Amino acid sequence: MSNRLINLENISKSYGSQMVLDDMNLYIRENEFLTLLGPSGCGKTTTLRIIGGFETPDKGRVIFDGADITNIPPHKRQLNTVFQKYALFTHMNIAENIAFGLKIKGKSKAYIDDKIKYALKLVNLDGYEKRMPDSLSGGQQQRIAIARAIVNEPKVLLLDEPLGALDLKLRQDMQYELIRLKNELGITFIYVTHDQEEALTMSDTIVVMNQGYIQQIGTPEMIYNEPENAFVADFIGDSNIIASTMIQDELVEILGARFACVDKGFGNNKPVDVVIRPEDVELVRPGEGTINGVVSHLIFKGVHYEMEVMANGFEWLVHSTSLFPVGTEVGIKVDPFNIQIMNKPESEDEEAAPIEE
Repeated sequence: MSNRLINLENISKSYGSQMVLDDMNLYIRENEFLTLLGPSGCGKTTTLRIIGGFETPDKGRVIFDGADITNIPPHKRQLNTVFQKYALFTHMNIAENIAFGLKIKGKSKAYIDDKIKYALKLVNLDGYEKRMPDSLSGGQQQRIAIARAIVNEPKVLLLDEPLGALDLKLRQDMQYELIRLKNELGITFIYVTHDQEEALTMSDTIVVMNQGYIQQIGTPEMIYNEPENAFVADFIGDSNIIASTMIQDELVEILGARFACVDKGFGNNKPVDVVIRPEDVELVRPGEGTINGVVSHLIFKGVHYEMEVMANGFEWLVHSTSLFPVGTEVGIKVDPFNIQIMNKPESEDEEAAPIEE
């Protein structure tokens, strides 16, 4: 990744008595696909609006390509925003919608026509120039909104839950489209979503936010495999999060049983939280694992079975391609590498939070 394109320095923003962002620092590199991920009300859209110039921070600065743009209006920034509500002009055809920003800039007709063709090709809607927005499906309208943004050749494209209104299959298609566009155009994407899967699929970097604070920044793999606290672990995918005791380096006591792990440096006999992903729980014959339990719940999920196993007073979530019917006695085994140890949360923000839709 190359140089830093955008720097948010000590950004704070309140609405009335409600603090939405609290002393936030974040940098975004050129050509990066960066996703702001978190539950509603965590401050991700406010962050995007501050970058776009639709909101001014109470404190802090927005640096773009080395220049302070904190007080510069949106239309003078080298970025374009695509919202969830596509906001196409219903009385204009597709070509006129796409040309809108270029006309304001006083570009020539030949230049504009070229750009329209190029943008429609890019979003796979060749030949749609004369169509009206209301004759298009939601996915097509969304692609036109993206085409309208990219003809302006922004350095940065801001996307605020742009796929939120689309159905699942279409959303997945659009995710691949966006990755392709980013690679072809070489522009920076800043994407806001509360959909974990979307963030994991598309991003180079994920910024997990909760209650105005950044909880963790990292690659999708890092955020999934090495969550820094219970909030992140719980928000990104399913997890077994269990209050445990770190006996010593590489040995943790979970629900009264001792498991080997690979973590060090947590001290001796210290309370910790343990994260074990459901796909990392191995079910074996009773007595062959570290603890025994009974399968209490089972659903078939297509690729795998999702089971709940009651063991040592805890309901373990297990994903497995092998079927163990309800009532089966099983042993639970976990590879030491798949036991993730975390410090106990220092604040409520870091605790596992209920997932909002």
